[in-house]
Amino acid sequence: MKILSRYVSRIVFFSILAVLLVVLAVDVIAAIIEEASDIKMDYGFVDALAYVATTLPRRIYENIPLSALIGCLVGLGLLASNTELVVMRSAGVSLLRIIGFVLRPVMLFIVVAVLLGEYAVPYTDQLAEGRRAILLGKQDLSRGFWNKENNEFIHVSVVFPNGDLFGVSRYQFDDNAELESASFAASANFIERGWVEKEGVVTYFGDGHTSAETFEQRQWHSKMSPQLLRLVSMEPESLSVSELYDYANYLQQQGQSAGIHWLAFWNKALQPLTTLSLVLIAVSFIFGPLRESTTGLRIFAGVVTGIIFSTSQDLLGPASLVYGFSAFWAVLAPIAVSICIGLMLLRRAG
Repeated sequence: MKILSRYVSRIVFFSILAVLLVVLAVDVIAAIIEEASDIKMDYGFVDALAYVATTLPRRIYENIPLSALIGCLVGLGLLASNTELVVMRSAGVSLLRIIGFVLRPVMLFIVVAVLLGEYAVPYTDQLAEGRRAILLGKQDLSRGFWNKENNEFIHVSVVFPNGDLFGVSRYQFDDNAELESASFAASANFIERGWVEKEGVVTYFGDGHTSAETFEQRQWHSKMSPQLLRLVSMEPESLSVSELYDYANYLQQQGQSAGIHWLAFWNKALQPLTTLSLVLIAVSFIFGPLRESTTGLRIFAGVVTGIIFSTSQDLLGPASLVYGFSAFWAVLAPIAVSICIGLMLLRRAG
């Protein structure tokens, strides 16, 4: 039985890996074409390639569920085409045991996805976006993020993973909401629990007159930490599960909307269950309606199923934000439907 288990697991593993490489190649080519539109003097083709390469962990993470679905359809389909599944069933191997053979390599990909999403993606995405923003010269008020601290409004264009800031604009107001000063610093670094701004200019606004001065560096006393800036500056999809949970709770405690972050949290937290539900659909298809089908038809069925699943989550997610129902149920509903369909088809096949 161990030989049979290793044989089925090996077929499924390499099928998923092959599909993942193909899907990833298509995704990368599309990303390079999209980046080509931004190529200019300071942002060349090599820089575009470096940006896409740096975002590879996120692309692998996002494509693992679909690759597991199609890979299982292809791998089990090959076994079915060679009547090997029929021989296994005739030899007394139960359907449940075959599913166990399939889940072993799938669990390996799930573990890889969890590790990428928790540790690699948050770092590489921030590094890629920060470097890209600097090369494109987009350190302006239309980019980055805003933060308010007492009577001061702060805008940061780029935040790097190590906490370095680029393009820091600060606007200080008095108690009457009148502008007292405005400053811009090319960069800022966090040193010993404080910030140091570098290469900047500050303008002071008085009664009917203004004055300006430049500085090489100056101290900036702020309660903002590099960790908080990292959470604020990044897209929710690029944060880890633990960061999303902590930041969503922080926003709720501050009386701010956390719906987008809770939606991203449940999407990431339930991604292993998403992958398993799609694999269950794939197994049920092979032992059910796609048992006698060609490989091309199986791949087509997998792509269509993946599109339907992804579209349903994409529709229910924003709907939960608009209509106010739980993001957890918006993410879980397509998973539950997939599991029910898979179990129903397997029951008929069994």
